[in-house]
Amino acid sequence: MQRLAGRRAIVTGAGSGIGRASALRFAEEGASVLAVGRTRENIDETVELIRAQGGVAEWFMADATIEEQV
Repeated sequence: MQRLAGRRAIVTGAGSGIGRASALRFAEEGASVLAVGRTRENIDETVELIRAQGGVAEWFMADATIEEQV
């Protein structure tokens, strides 16, 4: 059962570590994921991992510590 089917998740720091793990888990549970990160290569990889598992994901490059980018 996908508990988050039809929901959306925005995950900052999705390029690696806990952020990537969180993005993957949200997708496993059925959420569409917006992966946010500072490095395009890393967030691209996260998005590709999600899509390879049949999930829905897009990327957005931003640094959450810079107010103008948030």
